[in-house]
Amino acid sequence: MKWKRSERLVDITCYLLDNPHELIPLTFFSERYQSAKSSISEDLTIVKETFEEKGNGKLLTVTGAAGGVKYIPQMAATAIKEVIDELMNKLGEKDRLLPGGYLYMADLLGNPILMDRIGKVFASRFAEEKIDAVMTVATKGIQIAHSIARHLNVPVVIVRRDSKVTEGSTVSINYVSGSARRIQTMVLSRRSMQKGQRVLLTDDFMKAGGTMLGMKNLLDEFECELAGIAVLVEAEHHEEVLVDEYLSLAKLCKVNERSRTIEISEGNYFEKGGQ
Repeated sequence: MKWKRSERLVDITCYLLDNPHELIPLTFFSERYQSAKSSISEDLTIVKETFEEKGNGKLLTVTGAAGGVKYIPQMAATAIKEVIDELMNKLGEKDRLLPGGYLYMADLLGNPILMDRIGKVFASRFAEEKIDAVMTVATKGIQIAHSIARHLNVPVVIVRRDSKVTEGSTVSINYVSGSARRIQTMVLSRRSMQKGQRVLLTDDFMKAGGTMLGMKNLLDEFECELAGIAVLVEAEHHEEVLVDEYLSLAKLCKVNERSRTIEISEGNYFEKGGQ
């Protein structure tokens, strides 16, 4: 059955959205729809113009025998600002405050739509860079890591506090927790990464950056390179931050348990060169 152009456009769009950062030959679409490459090229031009006009990303064309098209997810600055504002509003809800000045964030981390949008915000920032994997520490950073990795189309590497028999041989390091100043341990399976990979670190919350520094040191053990650091929420820093060049979407400035108020400000995403 021959596909109509409208049908091809819908299916092409869905396929590209499901396979970001993957080079797809024109022959794939040509055979899929039993259509001439010239017709497919016209379809892709329509999709490309629509993506860019609506701020949904870019469609790159690679020429040559091994060429094709590649969808790069990106968000417009206005859309990113909307995500950050929504996050700040939710974080500022007074019933989110827990004893000890902690914030309840499990509902936000468990919201798939919000996490997907946040993942795309960070993926937009690193869209032009070579990223081979996204790393986080179990457990709260896992949702964010998967959301970012989904839009970069790379694997997620999960660092744990203790070794598990199902992970085989592991590498472990000790690091100083930036908040409690305690010696803690990080463990990662030797099969998780390959030498020379560029890795993006992420977590839901960062105080002084001790956990991030620990993951960075773990990268050194695997002879991998730090590609960047993405943090959902950072705390107001009254001491030296242990890592440089990180991106955050929101900043927890102050909490008052007596009046049950939470002061949230915008993170450094735009300040540090976000879109």
